[in-house]
Parts: sequence; C-alpha cells; structure tokens
Amino acid sequence: MKETFTSVLEKLRKRGASYAEIRAQNNNNTFITVRDGQVEAVTLSTETGAAIRVLAENAWGFSTTNSLEQNNLEKSANSAFSMAKAAGRSVRETVKLAPVKAVEDKATVLVKKDPREVGISTKVNNLLTINKTCFDFDKRIKSVTINYADLATEQTLATTDGTFIEQEKMFVWNYCWVTGKSNGIMASARDETGAHGYELFDLELPRKIAERVSKKVTQQLEAKTPKSGLHPAVIGTNVVGVLAHEALGHICEADLALAGSAVMGKIGEKIASEQVTIFDSALIPQGFGALKYDDEGVSGQKTLLIRDGVLVGFMHNRETAGKMNVSPTGNARAQDFRFPPLIRMRDTCFEKGDYTFAELLEDIKFGYFLEAFRGGQANLDGTFTVGVQSAFKIVDGELGDPVRNVGISGNTLETLKQVDACGEDFGLELGRCGKGQYMFVSPGGPPVRVKSILIGGS
Repeated sequence: MKETFTSVLEKLRKRGASYAEIRAQNNNNTFITVRDGQVEAVTLSTETGAAIRVLAENAWGFSTTNSLEQNNLEKSANSAFSMAKAAGRSVRETVKLAPVKAVEDKATVLVKKDPREVGISTKVNNLLTINKTCFDFDKRIKSVTINYADLATEQTLATTDGTFIEQEKMFVWNYCWVTGKSNGIMASARDETGAHGYELFDLELPRKIAERVSKKVTQQLEAKTPKSGLHPAVIGTNVVGVLAHEALGHICEADLALAGSAVMGKIGEKIASEQVTIFDSALIPQGFGALKYDDEGVSGQKTLLIRDGVLVGFMHNRETAGKMNVSPTGNARAQDFRFPPLIRMRDTCFEKGDYTFAELLEDIKFGYFLEAFRGGQANLDGTFTVGVQSAFKIVDGELGDPVRNVGISGNTLETLKQVDACGEDFGLELGRCGKGQYMFVSPGGPPVRVKSILIGGS
C-alpha cells in the first residue's frame, strides 16, 4: 500500500502540486436506536475509501474514492489536481503551509474491550436495560430514546512531505433522551457519555446511566423556575465544558479567528480573570480528542489558549499556522474520508484550581448551581447561550431546591472576567461537535464560580 500511495503522490508532484496527501480508511461502524422498549434500528457497516487533497496554484482540490486500487486513486488524484488548478485562477493570496517533520509511525488505540468483538445482542441488551430501568425508575417517565454508536477506523496518511502514518481511531458513544410528565408539566433530560472501548458499559453501568438521567427528569418535574437576572453562580464541570468549547473554543479556532471572531488581534491581551487558564488537548487519555496525530500528520499536543487570563494562542492547522507564522497545533480533523480536514477542537477545558466544592459555595448568599447542560451555541462576536437541564438554588452557601427551565447567556469575554474561583475536581463531557462535520470531542474542567451571570427564568 505504501508503494501505491507513494507512486500516486509522486505523479502529482511531477504535475506541479506543491503538496498532496492521501488519507485512506477502513471503517467498521455500528448504530443502534432503541425507543420506548422497541429496537427501532440496527445498522452495521464496513466501508473503505480514501480522501485525496492537493494544493496547486495556491488553491486546494479535494476528491474521494471508495477504492484503494491504484488506477482509482490516480483518477481521484487527477480530479483533485484539476479542481485545484481551476480554483487557482481566481486565488490572490499565497497559501503557505507551516513546515512539519516527516513522520513514519504506527499508532494504536489501547482499549480493554474492542467493540468489534462484542456481539450485537450484548449491545442491544445493554440499551434495553437502560430503557427498562428508566421506565421503572418513576411512573412519570413517559418516553425514552437511546442512540448508540461504535466506530472503529484503521487510517493511513501519506503525504508528499514524506509522512506515512498508520493510526487506529475508536469511539463508543451512548446518548439518552428521556421525557416525563406530571400535573401538566413536561420535562426532559439528556445523557451523553462515551469511551474509546466497549469498557464504557463497565465504567458506566447501564442501570447507572438510566438512574442518572431519570433523576434529572424527575427533579425538573418537581422544580420551580428560577428568578431571572444577574446572579452569582457555581458552574458544574458539565456546563463548564460547554463554555470552554462553545463560548471560547470556536472563536479560538484560527480559521474563525481570521474570519473576524471576537478574539482576533488580542493575542497577549488580558481577556479573562487571572483565575482562568483554558487549553485544548490531545493528551487526555480518556478524552474523545485523544489522538497521537491529527489528520495532517501533526503530533497531538496540549495547546494553551488562555493562561492566567491572558490570550496566548489559537488552534491551527498547517495553513493557518503558516499564515500567522506559528507552529501547527495538531487540530486538523476530518469526520471521515468523505471530508477534508478542518480546524477542530479536541478536548477543550478549563484548568483546575484548588477550591473544594463547599468552598465555592460558601460565600454565595443567593445564587445558582448549574449542574448539567441541555445544549448551547455561540457566535463569532463572543455572545453565547446555554440551556441548563439540571440546576439548584444556592442559599447562604448551601445547595437548595432544584430549579428548571434555566438558561444562561452573555458575552464570553465579559463572563470570563467574572470567574473568581476554580475547583479542585475535574470532569469531561464526552460528546460531539458540529462544524459542517460531526466530530467527537470532550470539553470539560473543574466547577467554576462566577461573580455574576445572566440567568434566564421567570
């Protein structure tokens, strides 16, 4: 295979390509949906294909093929080269790729249980156990939907720079959406978790998953809406991860920064309180963003975005790194061989501090503890909104009654300046991010205290 890839790449070089890469994959995927006790869908797929990306005349061309035979690879390579040449006629800006060291390596994923070796009946039975446990938890539970996926990829990356990397990628993901109804009140909660191997269901027992998400639903059915307005709050690890990812992470992706995000031109400026350090990392083993190499062959690393309140860096691929004269950070990732790599987050997190949870609460006379999020989004100008599915009052430094239908919103930079303490615990949210492509990520951090944040409620 190496000889075939080298031959195709050498022909592209001779035709005038300044850079080219082949990213071939063999994917084994399983998708299962269980809804209200019924197995609604089971899909097993095996697919092989390759993505070919070519830089010529300062423009990119991209093509895919479902065959790794040399003649089909050459046809796809020629298509990508022709696209680049055609696009290059209207390009005015020179594309400069940051240099990287050529690498030859083989990287494996260390898991205790390869999902490919687990029977489909075991996978279905675990989901049915979650489903039944949710309904047994409380008669007010009315609907349960569970989506499960495991994806195992054997990838080969070859480039005209001399890189040849064989790398395994593996993800096991479980998502529950549970709804309940009582006295005319409807409530719902989500639970998203994952691991690199099927040991997920040893770490997160099906009954534990079911009880956790069902408890959130029943709490909401019994809760009241919060008082809207500016309040102090302790933001739990689950919601902190969303803030790190949605509110800050996206505007620190170099392509979006160059498009005019709220942090462009602010490197070296203090944009947050001194309590805030935020990073994006490929080095957290349990995180979905843990990778030895990105999809351009750049080594996985920890990239600081904010250090002690000061903006110190962005996330880069080779092109934006070349444009800004910095080193690439290993953030080029593609959903699969059908897509070109984009700048994507890995595991974007707040750095932990030294406060216990009780110490975070003790100085708050009245505020809220925001435990778990429902969903969130952010804009390039730094504004964000996050829905919170599990929250509690804080009264005189103690946790109080649960509240429901909570939302928080604000401006990222203003909110980060309100952080006055970070906890000593650390957690990750294992989920997905959409940016034209779906990508597995694990944002997280410690519980964080903010002096003031806008709470939406009654």
